[in-house]
Amino acid sequence: MLAACVGEITAGPLSRLGVPVVRPERARIGALVRTLAVALPARAPRLRVGPRTIELRGQAALVDGEFRPVPPAPMAVLRVLADRPGRVVSRPTLLAALPGAGEEHAVETAVARLRTALGEPRLVQTVVKRGYRLATDAVR
Repeated sequence: MLAACVGEITAGPLSRLGVPVVRPERARIGALVRTLAVALPARAPRLRVGPRTIELRGQAALVDGEFRPVPPAPMAVLRVLADRPGRVVSRPTLLAALPGAGEEHAVETAVARLRTALGEPRLVQTVVKRGYRLATDAVR
């Protein structure tokens, strides 16, 4: 979560509570939008996955700079896998991350949809009897 305020008066109470705040130098809405346009992408997790670079955004991923919308369940899987780049994540762990959870088949469906959304199925690897992983070298 990123707290953004248009000026010092609105940022003051949050800053006093220790909440990190982004605000523009000039207290104007346009300046705030420009500040956010720089701050948000800078915070996005960036991973090297096989030959590709994946950058996580709200409900999408940039794959080599190409915007790829990702539905909520596959995005939840991608976020868990991205938190553990290159490591195997078990089906039960991925299931716990899914909105609405359900049964293990939901994980397989979410992974299949994630592969489709990313445009390259080999980026998400199946590790037989163990789970799934991203074939990555972290770039964060």
